[in-house]
Amino acid sequence: MTKPESQTILLVEDKRQDELLMLRSLAKVKLASQVEVVRDGQQAIDYLFREGEFAQREGPKLPMAVLLDLNLPRLGGLEVLARLRADSRTELLPVVILTSSDEDCDRVSSYQNGANSFVRKPLQFAEFAETVARLGIYWLATNEPAHL
Repeated sequence: MTKPESQTILLVEDKRQDELLMLRSLAKVKLASQVEVVRDGQQAIDYLFREGEFAQREGPKLPMAVLLDLNLPRLGGLEVLARLRADSRTELLPVVILTSSDEDCDRVSSYQNGANSFVRKPLQFAEFAETVARLGIYWLATNEPAHL
C-alpha cells in the first residue's frame, strides 16, 4: 500500500444533501486538509487508481480514509470495496461504510468484503453531523493507519 501523503478524505456519496452535511461536519472539526468528493463507484475507483477522468490527478496518491456509501450509481459500494481489497495498493486503505441501510446483510457483506467500519447515517440532522465529525476525528486524529 502506498502511504497517504496528507489529511485527505475521499467521500463517495451520490446524494447532494448528505454530501453537503458531511463536508460541513468535517470542516467543523478542522482535521482534513482536503475532502475530495466523487458521486459514484466508478469515479471512486478511477480516483483511487488515477484512471479515467482522474488519470492526471495531482495531490496525494491515497487519502487517509474513504467514506463510502453502499447504494451508488454505476458501481455499488460493495463492489468498490471488493476491488480496493483485491489490489495491493489499496488493500489496507481504511474504508468506512457510511450508509442509510440498516440491513444485517449489508453490514455483514461490508465486513466480509473488508470494511474497517460500518456506520448507519442517522436520520436527525444534528446526530448526522455529530456522527460524521466523530468519524473524522477517529480516522484522521486517533487511528494509526497501516503503512507498507
